[in-house]
Parts: sequence; structure tokens; C-alpha cells
Amino acid sequence: MADSLEARFNPVAVQGEVSSFTRAASGHCYFTLKDEQGQIRCAMFKRAASLLDFAPRDGQLVELRGRLSIYEPRGELQLVVESLKRAGEGNLFERFLQLKAKLEAEGLFEAGRKRPLPLMPRALGVVTSLGAAALHDVLSTLKRRAPHIPVVVYPASVQGAQAASQLQEALRTAYARAEVDVLLLVRGGGALEDLWSFNDEALARLIVQSPVPLVCGVGHETDFTIADFCADLRAPTPTAAAELAAQPQAVWLGALDLMQDRLAQGLERQLDSAQQGLDRVAARLGQPSHLVTRERAGLKVWAQGLAHAAGLALQRQSLGLERLAQALPRGCDQALATQDRRLAQAQLRLELLDPRLVLQRGYAWLTDEQGRALTQAVQAQPGQSLVATLADGQLDVHVLASRP
Repeated sequence: MADSLEARFNPVAVQGEVSSFTRAASGHCYFTLKDEQGQIRCAMFKRAASLLDFAPRDGQLVELRGRLSIYEPRGELQLVVESLKRAGEGNLFERFLQLKAKLEAEGLFEAGRKRPLPLMPRALGVVTSLGAAALHDVLSTLKRRAPHIPVVVYPASVQGAQAASQLQEALRTAYARAEVDVLLLVRGGGALEDLWSFNDEALARLIVQSPVPLVCGVGHETDFTIADFCADLRAPTPTAAAELAAQPQAVWLGALDLMQDRLAQGLERQLDSAQQGLDRVAARLGQPSHLVTRERAGLKVWAQGLAHAAGLALQRQSLGLERLAQALPRGCDQALATQDRRLAQAQLRLELLDPRLVLQRGYAWLTDEQGRALTQAVQAQPGQSLVATLADGQLDVHVLASRP
């Protein structure tokens, strides 16, 4: 059958997209060639691989020449590649490069907007598939390194047509619940098309909006996705993402031990200093009679000083009182004389204002029957009775006429 196949179809020339490319230690290369209609396994042995002038990578569009054969251990059809050359970038990889350039131009990959991870997160969130090996790796790593940190899993598909939308929904849930300090977006390795959901533009923009630092650990060390560039930190594998997000518990326990030692040493130094102070006090108190004698001498000096100060104060007070007694009579006489002068002046002013003095000069004071004073002729009416007050008495006056 193999002979018939090779005789009928070989040699062949094929164009397609490289997927799952690997190079074995022997120098042989293995990959899958695919297009929209199907795919075929390819083997390129060391001799042909040594003639390559480029490094094939997943997603790359290539043209190859070779021959069809049957891989007998599994009975599978394969294409043995004899020559391989680039035919341009593959469709998926071309779309990847276009989206990467677009988002990079918008600043989504800027290092300045990326945040450092907290040293002591209160809780970690993991966005991945519940059945993924990546979840097991992450949980095992965290249990070993930091069993004290709670872990919340936000499940989502990581491969397939619905994976991108489910990943977005899981992130929105994590954002809304706000129960973790760091998010891990993880998935195991695979071909470019297997990781394609992590190259979704809407997912990339949502990653940038994360309210907490986000670590992306998708694929193997050589795999890169758009999510890697948007995350605050890229980890080469899911296990590495867990290691970056949580410091080992032993590190913090060691730090606590060091702090405890330093506190104990500080306390011991303070106790030693206090004991020295007590020793000095005890030495001074060893002969209390000396202290009593010194205190008595001090009190005697203080009492003498107080008596002297009191005597000086009494002398100053006595002199002050004596001067005050001498000045008091003179002050009283001067005050009385001043008051007499002021009283005489006031009496003179009152006498000058006395209306009787004016009447004695020939003037009269006219009032009507109600006692109201008249100062103008127009206030009197013909036939009106008035009272004229003179210096020695009053006259009843009858108005005959008014002449202004």
C-alpha cells in the first residue's frame, strides 16, 4: 500500500500553515501543515533541516516539497519534507501581528501603566478552565509556597469559539466581586490556534481595565499572546505565574523570627540600662545619714534666705507707708482748695444765667393764660389777656392790637 501511494502521488509540492513545530534533539523536525480544508503531519529529517535558512514558527505560511509516506508504527499518513521555504506569514500570525501593532500604538503595552504585585496579597484569583492542567499546577504551587493565602477560581473555557467571551465574563465577575488582590490568567501550552482566544482584542482591552494587578501565564516560555503584552506581568508558564504572585510562606516566617529576635534584643538592652540606673540609686541610698545631713543644711540655708528677704520686704513696706502718711494731709488740702474754686466758678455761672438779672434791667417776660412764653408779636391776638412778669411783680395785660 505504501509503495502504491508513493508511486502514484510522489513527489508533491504543498503550501500551508505551520503548526506545532518542534525540533528534536536528534535534529529532526516535526510539525503539522494545515489549511482551511485539512491538515497533515510532516517530518523533516536532519539532513533537510540543516539546509534551512530560517527558523520555522507556528502560524507561518510555507511552501514545501517532499513525498507522501506511511508512518508504519501508527499506520498514519505523513509528508516527509525535503525542502521548505517561506511563502509569507500565515493568516493567524498575520492577524496577531496586526492586532499587536494596533494596540501597541494605542499605548496598551506601555510599561509605565503596569503595576507591581503586592508583597502580601490577601487573596489570589485564578481565571482558567476547571479541567485545565494549568489550574492544577497553579493550585499545587500555591499550596506548597503559600498555603495561608485564599484562592478564588473564576472558571472559563480557554480554547474554542466561545473561549474569548467566557474569559471576558470571568474577568468581569472578578472585577465586580473585588475579593482578590491579584488575578492570574493562565493556560497550558499549545499551537497558535489553540491559544488564539488570548489574542482577542476585546479581551485585551478588558485586561488593561483590571482594578488589581494581573499576571498572564499562558503557554510555554516561547509562547506569546496579546494578553501577555496587556497584563501587568507576563509569566513564562502557569506555575511561574503562581510563584510570582505569592512569596513563600517560609520567607515571611523567617522575617517574623528575625523581628522577634530584634525585639528581644532591644528589650534586653532596655532592661540592662534600667538595672544600671537602679544600681546607681541604690549606691546613693547606701548611707542615708549623709543624705539627711545634706538636706538639713540645704533647708537651713533656704530658711536664712527667706528670713532676710522677708525683712527687706517689711522695710520697703514701712518706708512706703511713712511717705504715704506724710503726703496724705497735703493732698487733702490741695483737693479741697481745688473743689472750692470749682464751686465758686459754677455759682458765678448760675447767677449770670438767672433771668431775674435781665428783668432788673427793664425787661418783662410775657406769658399767655396757660403760662406759655411769648417771644414774637404774631403770637398775641387782639383782645387776648397776657401776664407780664417784671423784676418786682406781675401785671395783667390786655392786647389791643398786634404790630409786627
